[in-house]
Amino acid sequence: MDIDGQRPVRDYPFGSDSRLAVHPLFDQLREQEPVSRIRLPYGGTGWLVTRYADVRLVLTDPRFSRAAAAGADVPRLVPEPASRASIVMMDPPEHTRLRGIVAKAFTARRVTELRPRLEQQADELLTAIGSAGPPADLVADFALPLSIGVICELLGVPYEDRDKFRTWSTVALSSTAYPPDEIRDAVGELGGYLSELIWRRRAEADAGVISADLFGELVRARDDARLTEQELVTTGATLLAAGYENTANTIANFTVELLALPARWERLRAEPERVPAAVEEMLRFTMFGLGANFARIATEPVELGGVRIGAGEAVFTSLPAANRDPAVFDRAGELDLTRPDNPHLAFGHGIHHCLGAQLARLELQVALTALLRRLPGLRLAVAEAEIPWKAGLLVRGPESLPVTW
Repeated sequence: MDIDGQRPVRDYPFGSDSRLAVHPLFDQLREQEPVSRIRLPYGGTGWLVTRYADVRLVLTDPRFSRAAAAGADVPRLVPEPASRASIVMMDPPEHTRLRGIVAKAFTARRVTELRPRLEQQADELLTAIGSAGPPADLVADFALPLSIGVICELLGVPYEDRDKFRTWSTVALSSTAYPPDEIRDAVGELGGYLSELIWRRRAEADAGVISADLFGELVRARDDARLTEQELVTTGATLLAAGYENTANTIANFTVELLALPARWERLRAEPERVPAAVEEMLRFTMFGLGANFARIATEPVELGGVRIGAGEAVFTSLPAANRDPAVFDRAGELDLTRPDNPHLAFGHGIHHCLGAQLARLELQVALTALLRRLPGLRLAVAEAEIPWKAGLLVRGPESLPVTW
């Protein structure tokens, strides 16, 4: 730990991956140093914000810009700077324009329409698991195919290509798991694959075939000059990778949380109507990333938490730390599946609130409800300490999850 003036600078991420646990330093910083200095693996130092109120302010205040961090050598977790064509790295009006196009696929009505198909897919997967008999790998046999299936259907990406794009997406989400040249190659391969899909969609449109999925809409928006070719490819890659990887990890993570203390599983099995509230609480409590991903750049001097942040400095928000702020959540350090009021920030806040939040909620509720109904005796097939976990990626989750019943 070095000293930057009078303020300590800590290497970030804090320590090695620790499964789903939130590193205790987050709690310490939130209480004692809520705006602290950190050094990222690439690009130098920035500020880390850990209190709920301060995090919400940074997420909504236009003085903290995502676009100013795009394409620049700013503090970051990954080797390559983020693309300027990525929706997650845009400010209004560009962000407003692109989000308006993409949001049509994630309306409440569209998500509701997906429920019967999603329930059917979950039931089919669990029927296959039951027929094969225990043990099963809940990641490979359930969480991944369920989440990949729904995002492929929504976007219009061929499900049979899942092994190809999953390999590229995993490498692209690397922080330290893969070397920079492999990450660049994977990003290029994924972009090339999506460019080929775009070409096919244009050919279909020229032949009079109109696609109702999001990729068809994006191609039409590009051809109507509402977005650029690079925005089209980058948006497709972002939605594809994030659309299944985060949800698959979260299904597995939530199952670990529930089975680690069987009384939790039994409570939900006896009262399945509590699943929606339980999902919200596990979203609040369970850490499924590194704690802070994308930088925002202060466009002018800002006073935050008693600290002066200078123009041009990078600021990171820790959603896991904010979600355990005792100033907002009673018994913040406890997992309470019946918590009645839960204004968590797991999906972010403000203009960059996760586009797929409602879809993710639906997938998680359907997945847990199906597991509780079809496999009521579900339990871990190995000791919790023997579960293999992903490492060196921007996401956290089991590599595999052996279960029995």
